[in-house]
Amino acid sequence: MSNESTPDTLQTLDAGGTTYHYHSLAKAADALGNIDRLPKTLKILLENQLRFADDESVSREDMQALVDWQQQGHSDREIGYRPARVLMQDFTGVPGVVDLASMRAAVESLGEDPARINPLSPVDLVIDHSVMVDKFGNPTAFKDNVAIEMERNHERYEFLRWGQQAFDNFRVVPPGTGICHQVNLEYLGRTVWTKEQDGRTLAYPDTLVGTDSHTTMINGLGVLGWGVGGIEAEAAMLGQPVSMLIPEVVGFKLTGKLREGITATDLVLTVTQMLRNHGVVGKFVEFYGDGLKDLPLADRATIANMAPEYGATCGFFPVDDETLTYMRLTGREDAQLALVEAYSKAQGLWREPGDEPVFSDTLALDMTEVEASLAGPKRPQDRVALKDMKSVFAKVMEDDGKPLSTTEKGKLMSEGGQTAVGVEESYEHHDSKDVDLDGEAFRLNPGAVVIAAITSCTNTSNPSVMMAAGLLARKAREKGLHTKPWVKTSLAPGSKVVTDYLVAGGVQDDLNALGFNLVGYGCTTCIGNSGPLAGPIEEAIEEGDLTVASVLSGNRNFEGRVHPLVKTNWLASPPLVVAYALAGNVQLDLTRDPLGIDHHGKPVYLRDLWPSQAEIAEAVEQVNTAMFRKQYAEVFDGDEVWQAIEVPQSKVYQWSKDSTYIQHPPFFEGMGRTPPAIEDVKDARVLAMLGDSVTTDHISPAGAIKPDSPAGRYLQERGVKPVDFNSYGSRRGNHEVMMRGTFANVRIRNEMLDGVVGGETRHVPSGEQMAIYDAAMTYQQEGTPLVVIAGKEYGTGSSRDWAAKGTRLLGVRAVLAESYERIHRSNLIGMGVVPLQFPEGESRKTLGLTGDETVSIEGLSELTPGGKVKVTIASDKGEKTLEALCRIDTANELEYYRHGGILHYVLRKMIGSA
Repeated sequence: MSNESTPDTLQTLDAGGTTYHYHSLAKAADALGNIDRLPKTLKILLENQLRFADDESVSREDMQALVDWQQQGHSDREIGYRPARVLMQDFTGVPGVVDLASMRAAVESLGEDPARINPLSPVDLVIDHSVMVDKFGNPTAFKDNVAIEMERNHERYEFLRWGQQAFDNFRVVPPGTGICHQVNLEYLGRTVWTKEQDGRTLAYPDTLVGTDSHTTMINGLGVLGWGVGGIEAEAAMLGQPVSMLIPEVVGFKLTGKLREGITATDLVLTVTQMLRNHGVVGKFVEFYGDGLKDLPLADRATIANMAPEYGATCGFFPVDDETLTYMRLTGREDAQLALVEAYSKAQGLWREPGDEPVFSDTLALDMTEVEASLAGPKRPQDRVALKDMKSVFAKVMEDDGKPLSTTEKGKLMSEGGQTAVGVEESYEHHDSKDVDLDGEAFRLNPGAVVIAAITSCTNTSNPSVMMAAGLLARKAREKGLHTKPWVKTSLAPGSKVVTDYLVAGGVQDDLNALGFNLVGYGCTTCIGNSGPLAGPIEEAIEEGDLTVASVLSGNRNFEGRVHPLVKTNWLASPPLVVAYALAGNVQLDLTRDPLGIDHHGKPVYLRDLWPSQAEIAEAVEQVNTAMFRKQYAEVFDGDEVWQAIEVPQSKVYQWSKDSTYIQHPPFFEGMGRTPPAIEDVKDARVLAMLGDSVTTDHISPAGAIKPDSPAGRYLQERGVKPVDFNSYGSRRGNHEVMMRGTFANVRIRNEMLDGVVGGETRHVPSGEQMAIYDAAMTYQQEGTPLVVIAGKEYGTGSSRDWAAKGTRLLGVRAVLAESYERIHRSNLIGMGVVPLQFPEGESRKTLGLTGDETVSIEGLSELTPGGKVKVTIASDKGEKTLEALCRIDTANELEYYRHGGILHYVLRKMIGSA
């Protein structure tokens, strides 16, 4: 449908006493063909194409391809998609704003007005990733952690306050408010967006991209959104379309209802395992089926949240009565609810009973079959039934070469004819260590739960599992149970509303009694902001090389993420987090073994404490609209400390060379109005050779900075003491720290070195082992280009732009892997690094690579989307030539690469030279 015919689709609808204009999908179907069975996610993409049709970035052929998708369930068509808005969290948002500030500086250096660099789409940045669990288990933990956060991050917050006044269309939600995804779900999301255009009020679907992979949570509200790298998000906010292939859409049919005692967390871990096994990387997942009528929106959001864990671009739930119920509960205005219902029904986006769209493929789950579960020890898709935890941990120890020889000590008790091992039993191991902590002596054994955290957006947005945790704590308290002394407990809700309803339900005191005091409103343990363990605990773990555990209600448990000393990490529902804090060890079968001993010396089992569905439902009734309206009434204002931060009123940021948080990055140094020619790669060295499922956490870690690492040395050289290092995430605005942290994860394994774990490599010419950063700088001084070689699913995990930025700054020209995760592949291109893929059946293993080889790449100046390039791998044993697949998949991506990166392209376009 050409630009001239687009007005033919413009229609009006009345809702809540207001007349809205909208681009009618029904009218489009008259010209393009029937779309009744098109998945609702693709209907949203089709509306987007209608609205932006211009015969350049969007053509009639793009729309026709979406309609014709129904015939095959897939398409090779590339489209340009423009989301309604952009969501950022501060870890990824700060470098995004740094880039915008750098672009303004670059524009000024080219003699142009820096104010031309401005977000064109609405941007919300929520400061939620900076609070750390320094203090815990006491009534002042929240106040103390907030004070520490403000002191540590003053430079960053000053910079964000500058951005708040310098840029148009840019809002900041101050620290201490909540997690961006939960704020988005409870307040920012509208399901249907509006804007004034040509004297009309135009209505269209609320859509977004976010700089956090868990942006997908908002799909539970019928809002299409997913995570992108910070670089891609910046381009979207600057008016560039998100380039994408029309995706495959996998339908996931839900039937039945969850059984008594089964939580939304158990459901999402089951769904995650099923979808990861099925294979949905780069695909949309759309949930349908009559089971949705009994699935609360908070449960839908829990499932949508973990789309990155099951590998999908998004996990979408269509709009229905439950959507309106939730929007009404969370304080959205009646006029908005009327618009959502009228628009969704007019556009065929409303879920009707018996809906059966055409899908690329389908799965089905009867929710009555879901059982109590955790996931671990290091991947969220590795679901473990609760009853199997004891044996699974024993297998982990065996695989680690530390088989357990269990000596059962303590009192044997009998209940109902069943013999159970008492909770005083000790799992002796030659590495077990005696600990004295604050005058209390105990033995720390393998499997000890040293962190129990109710944290992260996955579950803290869900009143049913949060209330279940509180009710379990109440029953445990009544029976006189206590958290084990070696467990670091924390409660970090995703919004202040959670505290309101836990208090209203009378369970916050019970959580406090077990050490689950409020520590902050933000993403803590799940991203590595777990804070330090007690000194004697850390010493015992290191001295005994103990394999200990964390149990958290999060969505990420990759190696080295939660805490560098905690080797096994288990995702669980909030009530199970409390249960494991009481039990103190994952070497228990909580379906059979007692958690503790009550006042009368009798064993207490999990079944004795678990609240019934009726009890949970009664507690959830405490959640009311007034709570949401009170907490979000002044959401952008912040407290007195935030408001008191002074910032300069300037268009261009005044960089400080002394700052260790914010530095002017070198990406635009020497940039001209036109891009230079692309040169082939000749005789590059291998910086690292990596295995399968290397995550963005491995490449650009979020978490603690080790004092003896390159980043730690850099900070100490500038007078920063290790106690003030903060985290890598908090220092993402300083490229000097982040490039030193690239590939520096304590669990990364570089196959160029035998038996070495951590960010080390071999400088091939000298044969010397050194930190990857140090080797990269040595190669740069020698004028040697670099490549990285990897296995399958390279770049799995969060949308970390620094995984690509750091790779570029280390001098890496190309990555050669067997396959890629979607976001990181895109980010590499966005930073001018070419992602190449081994030919089918070939890999570093089949070629017998050691990392000593040189790599040459020819044909980069003649690239075509999805084309091939010649890769020559040479060693003293001879040469091998490959026809590698170039994973620059679209014409837009190719333009970005030719310009040296997406931001260079956007900048040149905004000043009229691209």
